[in-house]
Amino acid sequence: MDIKTNEKIHSKDCMICGQELEYFEEYKDLECLYCHEKFKSNVSCKDGHYVCDSCHSISGNDLIERYCKNTDKTNPVEMAIEIMKSPMINMHGPEHHFLVPAVLITSYYNIKDEKKNKIKKLAVAKMRAKDVKGGICGFYGNCGAAVGTGIFISIITEATPLTKENWGLANLMTGTSLIEISKTGGPRCCKRNVFTAIKTAAKISEEHFGMKMYDYENYKPICGFKSNNRECLKLECPYFK
Repeated sequence: MDIKTNEKIHSKDCMICGQELEYFEEYKDLECLYCHEKFKSNVSCKDGHYVCDSCHSISGNDLIERYCKNTDKTNPVEMAIEIMKSPMINMHGPEHHFLVPAVLITSYYNIKDEKKNKIKKLAVAKMRAKDVKGGICGFYGNCGAAVGTGIFISIITEATPLTKENWGLANLMTGTSLIEISKTGGPRCCKRNVFTAIKTAAKISEEHFGMKMYDYENYKPICGFKSNNRECLKLECPYFK
């Protein structure tokens, strides 16, 4: 099943879909798409999207953390797509290195119905992802999205430099993601690598933990960001169409 993401970056009107904003005479209870808190507001787009003032202005990593803390979704690709609609998330950038472990951790703990654990682990992932610098894919041969899958496995298994099986699994996760990402070749695309890393992590999670995060065999996003990517591979990208 191919899923159209339709995530163009919108600098005016609705930041989610680009539809014209509608203003109401009376205030309504509207739920923010990212933090899921309800606010009294007199503006939303024609499709009903609403983003609160706080989520409009926070950093990309803070937005990712806030969204993941408050969502009950379990499909990590759907979560990544919704987050990447925000103009706080650049076309390319190190925020994707946190995005990957964040949505995977959220999926894992939402399936297990462990919200408190999820919130704690998201904070750890955010700190670790800060060490994964921009451009690491080309300069170090180590894509940050792949490292993000290793961060995910390390956190949920409580791996350390001294553990045995968990250390091995965390490195297997990163290595497998790198191999899958490398098959498409460059130039880099953070969106493409996010989709591939998540799919690879979902497969490893099912194999090792018996947890099916989503139907990764059949669920394939069709990228809506291609018009924003000067280096898009077009038909050579598995998510182009």
